[in-house]
Amino acid sequence: MTRREIKSEVTGTVSTIATQQGATVSKGDSLIVLESMKMEITVAAPNDGKIADICVNVEEFVEEGRILIVLEV
Repeated sequence: MTRREIKSEVTGTVSTIATQQGATVSKGDSLIVLESMKMEITVAAPNDGKIADICVNVEEFVEEGRILIVLEV
């Protein structure tokens, strides 16, 4: 399997983690919701796969480019 890093495209705060380590996800599934400038940005699965690692916590501040989740595809 290939590991794919899913990175934040914005600077903001993690408001929701909608998955858990080991979960199987489908392309388009919501994984994390970030709050930035009073807007909610949903980070969706780019591929089908399995969650290998969740690298952030709820209420954590993240910079653009930070790894949020590692997905095995």
